[in-house]
Amino acid sequence: MVAELSAGLTEVGVVAREVVGGRVAGVDRLRGGSKKGVYRVRFVDGPGVIVYRWADEEDFWPEATGSGVFAHASGAGLFLAARGVLAEVGVRVPRLLAAEGDLAVVEDVSGGTLESLFAADPARARVVVGDLARHLGLMRAHRSPGYGRVGQAVVTEPSCAEVVLERALGDLDEAARRDGRVERAYAGLRELLIELRGRVVPRAEFGLVHGELGPDHVLVDGDGRAVLIDIEGLMFFDVEWEHVFLRLRFGAFYEGLATAGLDPVRSDFYDLAMRMSLVAGPLRLLDGKFPEREFMVKVVENNLRAALERLAS
Repeated sequence: MVAELSAGLTEVGVVAREVVGGRVAGVDRLRGGSKKGVYRVRFVDGPGVIVYRWADEEDFWPEATGSGVFAHASGAGLFLAARGVLAEVGVRVPRLLAAEGDLAVVEDVSGGTLESLFAADPARARVVVGDLARHLGLMRAHRSPGYGRVGQAVVTEPSCAEVVLERALGDLDEAARRDGRVERAYAGLRELLIELRGRVVPRAEFGLVHGELGPDHVLVDGDGRAVLIDIEGLMFFDVEWEHVFLRLRFGAFYEGLATAGLDPVRSDFYDLAMRMSLVAGPLRLLDGKFPEREFMVKVVENNLRAALERLAS
């Protein structure tokens, strides 16, 4: 893989130079990407750019899992479709400079991540969270009579709740094979998931959701605006799915994103289903060569503890 990534670095630098026209001073692979390579290309004179590279050796997931709306979200096609819809809705994403094959060149947003701002400047972070809330409002208002990935056909059956249940039961099976604590709690967790799903009533409209919107997937531009990244999973779905994840990832800052009108029954079910996803997914990722292993272990432990507490309550 080292040789493959070295070849990727050369390719990234060449494409960036062709787009910008300057002399490349260096190429750095940024941390965090598990499905694509994210590179910062620095130039001798002038601002740098970010290059996304989708390739097998950049994808740390050991196998493609899921189907339909929860299929493995990776690829230039999904990225371009998602950014087109978000730009149309009025949501800020990095400016696209060029796209060629499995590479895309975008602006290097200067202000770092919202996650880093939480600790460095909480007051300024709350202003950015307010701007993010505005983006989420625009996305929620962009409705569809069916659900599905942006750029693909939407469907109405089975229901979103049934799709989430199928995924959650699959995550439970997979986690039980890898962790003895899940295996011992298997029957109770399965019964609880099915019970919670049974309380959810049908719905006829769906909002636009990012699908994995943590504060590390929000950049801050020079004007203090929120900029969404890692958008390949953009889809029409129950907005409660998005807000469950937001509540988990934003902690005390979620207060600035909370919105009226969410279905508490749906949210309750999706919370446990999300916990199972955040146990099984990282365990699967740890089977491969993902470098940030300590972080993924913490994700597993935190979400497994929360799931077991739900079962005990």
